[in-house]
Amino acid sequence: MERQKELPVIYRGVKVDCGYRLDLLVENAVIVELKSVEKIDRIHEAQVISYLKLSGKPVGLLMNFNVLQLVKGLKRFAHTLPQ
Repeated sequence: MERQKELPVIYRGVKVDCGYRLDLLVENAVIVELKSVEKIDRIHEAQVISYLKLSGKPVGLLMNFNVLQLVKGLKRFAHTLPQ
């Protein structure tokens, strides 16, 4: 497991440092984005989807710790890469 893993963006062969960081990267396959917000908004979901597309990783989890039951604060995302 890696914490605060940098996520470079490569645009037309040029590496662009955008300051993206993955909260957690588990087994080099699952991105975990941690939040503590009143409610998960579409912007949080878009963030995870963008990280999946940029990294090429297949699975992402969005975890909100500001809930009574953690199960209600979990959302799973799957991204399939074009063939």
